[in-house]
This record gives sequence, C-alpha cells and structure tokens, in this order.
Amino acid sequence: MNRLLSLLAVSIVASALDASVVRAQSFKVTRFEIGGEGGTDYVTAEPGTGRVFVSRGTHVMVVDGATGKVLGDIPDTPRVHGVGIAAKHNHGFTTNGGDSTVTMFDLKTLAVIKKIPVKTGGLDGIMYDDYTDRIILTNHSRPIGTVVALDANTGDIVGQAELEDNAPEGAASNGKGTLYVNNESKNTMQVVDAKSMKVQSSWPLAPCDGPTGIAYDRANDRIFSGCGKTSVVVDPKTGKIITTIANGDGVDALGWDPKEKLIYIPAGRDGNVTVVHQDSPDKYSVVATVQTMARAKTITVDPVTHNAYLFQPEYGPAPAGAPPGPNGRPPVGPIVGAWFFVITH
Repeated sequence: MNRLLSLLAVSIVASALDASVVRAQSFKVTRFEIGGEGGTDYVTAEPGTGRVFVSRGTHVMVVDGATGKVLGDIPDTPRVHGVGIAAKHNHGFTTNGGDSTVTMFDLKTLAVIKKIPVKTGGLDGIMYDDYTDRIILTNHSRPIGTVVALDANTGDIVGQAELEDNAPEGAASNGKGTLYVNNESKNTMQVVDAKSMKVQSSWPLAPCDGPTGIAYDRANDRIFSGCGKTSVVVDPKTGKIITTIANGDGVDALGWDPKEKLIYIPAGRDGNVTVVHQDSPDKYSVVATVQTMARAKTITVDPVTHNAYLFQPEYGPAPAGAPPGPNGRPPVGPIVGAWFFVITH
C-alpha cells in the first residue's frame, strides 16, 4: 500500500510540474510577409516537413514554416477553403467551393492529378481519416449539410451522410471508426460511423455558441470543440460536456498538440490565440494569450515540430460605395499585406 501511495504521489507531482513548466514558458510569435493575392480560410501543416499549405481564394500557397519562404503554388482552386493530406499515398486534396470540386495533387511536386466533382456543393472543411484511409469533406450543402468521403488513393467518392445542419464545420476522427462533426448553426456535434457513413447520434454543445474547430485527444478520449468565447471539452463515451474553456471571440479552426498537451484557440475578432494546457483529461488551464491580428481565425499545429501557424491578409480602407462582403460583413479594401504567423515555445 505504501508503495502504491508513493507512486500516486509521484504521479501527482509530475503532473503539477508538467503544467508549471508550460506556464513558465514564453510563447514567441514571429511573422513573415509572404505576399500573394486573395483572402484565406484554413491553413494546414504537413507533419514533420515544415511545409504549411495556405488557402488564398483562387490558389494555395505552400510556405516554409521556418522562414516564411514561398515554396510553391497550387493554381485553379476557386474559393478554396482547406487542404487535406494523405501522406500514405503522397496525395493532397483541396476543397474548392467555387466550382464544387476537389483538387487532388501530388504532395512532392504539387502537380495536379485530377479535379473531382462533388455534386453536393458547399465544400468547406477537409481532413484525413487514417482508420478508413479516406479524405472527409464537411460541406455547407443546401438545403442540408453533408459529409462526403473520398478514397485517399483513387480520389473516388465512396460515401456520404446527411446532417441536421447546413453549416457543418470541422470534423475529427477517433481513429477507431467514428467521426465527430461540429454543426455551427444548431450548436450540436453529430456522430457518424466512418465506414457506413450513417449518423449515429447528435449531442447539444451548450454553452458553446457556433462550434467550428475540433480536435480529438486519442490518448484520453476527449473532444475539443472551438466556440466563440466558451469552448468545450466533450466525453465521447457519453456525449456530455466535461468542462468549458474561456477564450476569445471569432473562432474558426483550433489546433491540438498531443505530445505537448496544448490546445490553440484563435479568435479572429479579438486578434489573439488562447493557449490551453491539458493538466489532466478533465482539467485545463489557460497558459497564455498570444496576440496575432484581427481576422486571424484559423490555425494549424505541426505535431512533430510543435509549432503553430496562422495566416491573415491585411486590408486597406474600403473604397466609397463598396458593396458588403459575404454574409453582410463590412466591405474591405485592397490587400496591403499578407502575414504568416509562427507561434513557438
């Protein structure tokens, strides 16, 4: 019994030290001006290579995360949202909302392999599911949102699920055959069987408002759902919210570093990133609030280098009489800067 208590005490002390070390660390932000035309949505780090894929409206820029140097470009991706990576097959994929296609490209050369029509429309989020070896698309289809699965080797469409909301955002996999999808409008998370593409259940996420970014902690079976001002941690065994995390407003995608046990939650309206440490599966501490810039609302983390990346164009004043932007947003002027951010610690 004494040995058991000693081991328990050591475990508790180690956990406390782990959290205190993270709190003592400083998070450094470096920014690079990378140029280029077009707005942005998601950024995607290619694990271990240092490359970051940056969506730019009609093309995708490939950037060296260490230097900000532009390494290449993937053209003809109208209204591109994100990039999915299937390293096993040396394939990358982009979601092109403008013509409802997915561009499949060679990861090494960036050469386009083919464009895949996706009839549902509303292409937005994208991820790779290692369990099924599929690329998963989350689409703002009308009248109802969809999840579409592509074979990561051939690019063929192999499955589809209809959701309860026409604004699905991020998706995550538990690596065991289940997908979890955030529904931004209904404030729910839906559970989808990754093989059959059948919806299994729907969970309310209150007090989360507008769930977007999502990540799955496979070591502890926890789901992190990024929301405006209050993000949530969900137990996938029950669908219940374990705890909440205070963060900024205007969240879109979040980042998770499983080795460092850090969650990165960007807030576009506040121009910052809330960095959260997982002290235990059910306890989370904010360890830093890192300033970036307004509108920077998506983020990606390289789990090998442990660097986090954001990108955001800087706009000048809108000309007089300019029409409003998408969804009634204020009009913006010409791009006067294109800023690539790297967060290290």
